[in-house]
Amino acid sequence: MQSITITAPVTHVLDVQNLSVSRSGKVIIRDINLSIKKGEFVGLVGPNGSGKTTLILATLGILKAQSGHVSIYGHQPMSRGLNGKIGWVSQAAANLPKEIRLTVRELVRLGTLNSHNLFWRVRSEKESIDKAIKMVGLEDVQHTDIARLSGGQRQRAVIARALASNADFILLDEPLVGIDRDSRNSLLKLLDLLCHNEGKTIFMISHDLTAIRQTAHRMIYLEESIRFDGPSEDFPDLDKLADLRGIEPVHNSDGTHHDHSKEE
Repeated sequence: MQSITITAPVTHVLDVQNLSVSRSGKVIIRDINLSIKKGEFVGLVGPNGSGKTTLILATLGILKAQSGHVSIYGHQPMSRGLNGKIGWVSQAAANLPKEIRLTVRELVRLGTLNSHNLFWRVRSEKESIDKAIKMVGLEDVQHTDIARLSGGQRQRAVIARALASNADFILLDEPLVGIDRDSRNSLLKLLDLLCHNEGKTIFMISHDLTAIRQTAHRMIYLEESIRFDGPSEDFPDLDKLADLRGIEPVHNSDGTHHDHSKEE
């Protein structure tokens, strides 16, 4: 009787095990373990220099890890099997040089280009571009020059470029920087809808703890190692966060100086 092998489905979009990365001889992140499921919106937070961007770049395979393992949809980073599945929006993605003359539609079309269709059009290209522009709500300005858009609109445009590749896993580095409150709220709502309505998975770096806590399904606090990983509603308050970081109070409750040298 012929045996049948059943391959278990990949349950995690991202699986990181014991990942450590050093740069110029200094350990930036150490012993990172995390997994992200399909449809999750995960916020990655932490102070400057805590290793957030390093973690994302190591996840993408751009930075080499000293130890550990990364798997995306069951593949190693940079594998051909990941073509089109990942959308990366860097912090500088929306800061295009002013001399570049590019409409929203032209920018989004760049997301559909790959080594297979670089020199000829693919029949589904127009549909992919139309869908991406519609998902981010930029139909009315799709033929407008990028330089004429607001900061929030430019962020939506670069996210649409990632969506045009039909990416299911979208990684963003500080997309809220430099945009006003209304644009920030609109962008966060868009990302949440992409998870709920389109089945996208979001992994986003941000310094805005309040915005992430109100929007992301889950938060990861990183400072060389992961100090917190859990539901956003369980993220620690400022006092507990100081404890996580090992920051001690310098004043007593009555305002006098706290002398740590007397503590055992």
